[in-house]
Amino acid sequence: MTSEGTKRSGRKARHAQRAAKPVVDPCPPGQKGGTFKPLSPAEIEQIYDTALRLLEQLGMGNVPERLAADLQSEGAQPVAQDRLVFPRAMVQRAINSAAKSFVFHGRDEIRSIEVGGDRVFFGTGGAAVQTLDIDSGVYRPSTLADLHDFTRLQDTLANVSWFTRCCVATDVPDVYDLDVNTVYALVRNTTKPIATSFTLAEHVGPIIDMLDIVAGGPGEFAKRPFLKAQISPVISPLRYGEDAVDVVYECIAHNIPMSCITAAQAGATAPATLAGFLAQSLAETLASLVMVNTIKPGFPMVFSNWPFIVDLRTGSFAGGSGETAILNAASAQIINWMGLPSGVAASMTDAKAIDAQYGVEKGMTSLAAALAGGNLIYESSGMTASLLGASFEAFVLDNEMHSHTYRALRGIEVTEENLAFDAICQSVLGDGHFLGSEHTYAAMERDYFYPKLADRQEPRTWQEDGARDSWSSAREHAKEVLASHHPQYLTAEQDAEIRNRFRILI
Repeated sequence: MTSEGTKRSGRKARHAQRAAKPVVDPCPPGQKGGTFKPLSPAEIEQIYDTALRLLEQLGMGNVPERLAADLQSEGAQPVAQDRLVFPRAMVQRAINSAAKSFVFHGRDEIRSIEVGGDRVFFGTGGAAVQTLDIDSGVYRPSTLADLHDFTRLQDTLANVSWFTRCCVATDVPDVYDLDVNTVYALVRNTTKPIATSFTLAEHVGPIIDMLDIVAGGPGEFAKRPFLKAQISPVISPLRYGEDAVDVVYECIAHNIPMSCITAAQAGATAPATLAGFLAQSLAETLASLVMVNTIKPGFPMVFSNWPFIVDLRTGSFAGGSGETAILNAASAQIINWMGLPSGVAASMTDAKAIDAQYGVEKGMTSLAAALAGGNLIYESSGMTASLLGASFEAFVLDNEMHSHTYRALRGIEVTEENLAFDAICQSVLGDGHFLGSEHTYAAMERDYFYPKLADRQEPRTWQEDGARDSWSSAREHAKEVLASHHPQYLTAEQDAEIRNRFRILI
């Protein structure tokens, strides 16, 4: 064999070795977070006390009639300007009665996750109205076909622990058809835990009928709910939104777990100071918790306090900022301090291309949220362009990024074996190096993550292999998955029954 042929053969062997599945996954989802604590205990107490003062003295406005009656029966009091205030004891009762953890089911039980404690999981969120086209590399309106493709792609990505629809099908103008076809795309293409939003409360019941078909019959979904609702029942500053509150009632009636999301914007709908922002947004998310636990104590709710930053010079969203990183980390810390299931948002890069800005912003914000112990880290996969865009390549790259984050969360296991005293003695007195030793081989499989996309070759080999960048490698991988992964997660009978009862558009 020629020397050039030997080089090619060697590269192929190295590529095969890198592609091989490790004997032990060194960084699976669900690693423990919480080591990063941007706030001191005294600062948390101050923020929490201010939030309670806001609810006790200012309270909530625009309270729908049914909710007002329920809240007043539990101790809320009407004040001027048609507002309801919540005594501290009422808020504390809600925290005490709230679910501290729950199982977020996948249709495949192996894919279920337990939400709460110090476990960290990355997943999706967002409502991107544009998709970064995988062929042209430019943005275009998102379609229903895109949603199906995104769902199929993420179904193969181990670090996307649950899938919330990441884009809005702009080619489906009717809001009922949109809600129905969104859920259909999810159940058709993945068995992971899934999540969606409901435009109107009256859409919940019919979609439960679809989910019952998928689950095996009437009432079966409620026994083991595998879909969670994303709801924003509070409009900042400190007002309820009637349509979203109606959705909350319907979801509780049908046993749909929920994330109640507060998404205030610093300097716009919340104070520009970071401490003031945290106090107001905490009060608002506590108002959601009080509402849910007044309707049904202990109902599964992710306390989703998502601090959003805007560039105060221009008004543009700044999802990849350092302020976003520290605020979401602080939010996770406060929620975990209260002992509630936490949800925060990260990896919301403002970059449009898959470039250096993309990598810096995603890596910084997602690592901070994970180290702080956010249980569910939303928006963390596939999102670009300040949440206006979603990208197939981004899903693939973010999945690999999450492995690095999980490895960082796993930390350093200090044991007598790992301290390697005997291995050091053996190498120093023997070969003078650690290459090929049993101790090294064991650590190689157990302690290290080997990326498939990140390039670690020396420059000459990289050039000989085509000098590809990460965007190109991720595009190639995404195209391979989309060409080959066509799961059949609905039986022919289930699909036919759904299509007979609903207007399925794809």
